[in-house]
Amino acid sequence: MKLSVLKKIYTYILCVILGSSVLCLPYLARADIYRYVDKNGTIHFTNLPTSHRYQLFRKNKRSTRPSSNKRYDQLIKEISQRHHINPALVKAVIKAESDFDPNAVSKKGARGLMQLMPTTLKDLKVYGPFHHRENINGGVRFLKRLLKRFNNNLSLTLAAYNAGPGTVEKYDTIPPYQETQLYVKKVLNYFDLYRQEL
Repeated sequence: MKLSVLKKIYTYILCVILGSSVLCLPYLARADIYRYVDKNGTIHFTNLPTSHRYQLFRKNKRSTRPSSNKRYDQLIKEISQRHHINPALVKAVIKAESDFDPNAVSKKGARGLMQLMPTTLKDLKVYGPFHHRENINGGVRFLKRLLKRFNNNLSLTLAAYNAGPGTVEKYDTIPPYQETQLYVKKVLNYFDLYRQEL
């Protein structure tokens, strides 16, 4: 047997063993697992897909989120109910945007729990972007505005939250940006998860 064929077989077996070990150890499998097979037959696994080539391989059904994820639950419920927005959606956006870090600042300048851009902060009159109540209140009002603008289409609303409403209107669908497409999927997954808690 040729050396290159043996190498492919060895690589495949190694990937299967490693993939299986991740699936068998619940404390290590703390996220959804994605995989793709490249043109050489090599299997790639990740919990953070960076390409559309990755397909969902195993969905994490265990709740392994740290207790800090519940820190803002009461505040999220209070503000969401005031604006008639599903609190699970708000929590899903916060998880995807800042992972519950009230001091988060993105490379583009988005700030706080809901990662509001400076122009959005100014428009919504949010003067304390790192104050959790002000940031969540501003983010919920922004979400409500987007839902109205996109006729309650959740996927388009989330795409607009990520890429901007003008971009979504330009394409009249989720823009063909990998980041935005992955963002929408991620938030919808979190939304499904949090709907069972809130």
